Amino acid sequence: MSAMADFSGEDAGALRFSGSLTLAGLGDLADRLRDYDGDAKTIDLSGIDHIDTVGAWVIHRFAEDSGATVEGLGPDAQHLLEQVSKADEPVAVRPDYDSSFKRVLGEIGEAVTESARTLYGLLGFLGGTTLAFIHVARHPSRFRFNATVHRFEVVGVSALGIIGLMSFLIGIVIAQQGAVQLRQFGAEAFTINLVGRITLRELGVLMTAIMVAGRSGSAFAAQLGTMKLTEEIDAMRTIGVSPMEALVLPRTLATVILMPLLGFYSSLVAIIGGGLLCWASLGIPPITFIERIREVVPITDLYVGLVKAPVFGAIIGIAGCFQGMQVESDAEQVGLRTTAAVVQAIFLVIVLDAFFAVFFTWIGWI
Repeated sequence: MSAMADFSGEDAGALRFSGSLTLAGLGDLADRLRDYDGDAKTIDLSGIDHIDTVGAWVIHRFAEDSGATVEGLGPDAQHLLEQVSKADEPVAVRPDYDSSFKRVLGEIGEAVTESARTLYGLLGFLGGTTLAFIHVARHPSRFRFNATVHRFEVVGVSALGIIGLMSFLIGIVIAQQGAVQLRQFGAEAFTINLVGRITLRELGVLMTAIMVAGRSGSAFAAQLGTMKLTEEIDAMRTIGVSPMEALVLPRTLATVILMPLLGFYSSLVAIIGGGLLCWASLGIPPITFIERIREVVPITDLYVGLVKAPVFGAIIGIAGCFQGMQVESDAEQVGLRTTAAVVQAIFLVIVLDAFFAVFFTWIGWI
């Protein structure tokens, strides 16, 4: 049966439809409705047999143009008409033009807002980790010793090779470049001072922190992100296991405890590399190099490195775990959060290193 539009004078202002409001049954109904010049206030669809998306679209457009209300539909047909109405939105063929200044200003604003939101989240996550540590300290039986020791191996032992190679090469580069510059003033002997102080005080711990952030911080984010994606963390909460105590605390403790050891190891290897370069290039024997190091490098330089290292470790562990716990919805988030964990950890480490440099100079540890 084809769709027919009838106007009944018995009930003025009501336009009644009958038949099948489908693509096959519409016929010229759309054209007749376009030419309709009556004053319909109500569209009565109680007499129709079927309605599909095309029919709902025709009725919706007519109702919009005439200002009439639609009545007489069953629940399913009414839902179809509502969905068609929601889809009737203008689509911009071209995006609205904004000046380059507005776009740049908008991107800066979004970046500042996201940075503030991330910093707020990091501080909250730091508080949660601290509370988990206090709770475990009050109930030692909840401490996951095996998990923490395993992280010792992953964070520390497995990193000895790459950190040692990096530090050795950095020590050689510092000694070589320092010797070239100091030779202009006939002060090649001060290359020992440069190597000893800069490695123990700054570069040993800083480069180790950057390496650990790239290795372990990214691993923490990827591991926790994958667990979040597969709902393993939700399952842990369901059975009464705290993810902060079981997952975050062992990783954070491992980085806090091992960073001073790795930083000291990195400084020693860098000094060895610089000493070998001084022996080969400047003719300074290893015994003389070691004696000179003991004379010119104050013990406060070692203290500075050892004080900064655990703070850097806490930043790396918390940033990696925080970003991993933020993963939502899809696997792409794992990669994005892993990248964010490394970038944020390195950025915060460098910012804190600058604050430490000012602080230790202010208290006289120079």
